[in-house]
Amino acid sequence: MITSGSNPKLQLVRKLERRKYRDELGLFACEGEDLVAAGREAGLEPVELLVAGENVLPELLAAVSAMPHPARTIGVFRRADLPRGTREACLALWHVADPGNVGTLLRAADAFGAAVALSAGCADPLGGKVLRASAGAVFRVPLLGFDEAPGRRIALVAHGGRPLADVDLAGTVSFVLGAEREGLPEEVLAACAETATIPTPGPAESLNVAVAGALALYERARRS
Repeated sequence: MITSGSNPKLQLVRKLERRKYRDELGLFACEGEDLVAAGREAGLEPVELLVAGENVLPELLAAVSAMPHPARTIGVFRRADLPRGTREACLALWHVADPGNVGTLLRAADAFGAAVALSAGCADPLGGKVLRASAGAVFRVPLLGFDEAPGRRIALVAHGGRPLADVDLAGTVSFVLGAEREGLPEEVLAACAETATIPTPGPAESLNVAVAGALALYERARRS
């Protein structure tokens, strides 16, 4: 039973709140029974598993939690154990910095059997907020670098592209999405085979990036 806040396992969990240490150590921490269970169901075993009342005092586990309501379970996993390879559909994210959007896009990719490619400047997919928003999808979705996004690249833009319904989505396709305010820079657009827009008859200026990504994957799956 861990009875001291200076225990190395608790110190490790504290460190892993920062991206710097997640990158250096190749580890990340998941808070909550559901997330830890999702990892195990995907075939990953935690490097460390801390359970309040079983192997650590509840108040000590609560002290290292980053959640408003501390979880009973925290698991530490290896990044190297996550899925590799690619898939025939991919969401390629350019500077999507909002953790909730990245997590939701991971969840959408999981639902439609896609991969996710991330540029520098995106929210860390192994940060706590992204992990929670992904609902465990990070354990099942291959993560790629932005330049590794496979197949034809189709840029999704709020206005001015061809209607997505008219775009050929056969074969391996990567949908390229940018942050909602900045969008996609010219050099990224120039590297795409096509620019597509999801028509919206309502008064909203644009779709949330996570909604747009999910709709694009649905449209491709619908035609399969």
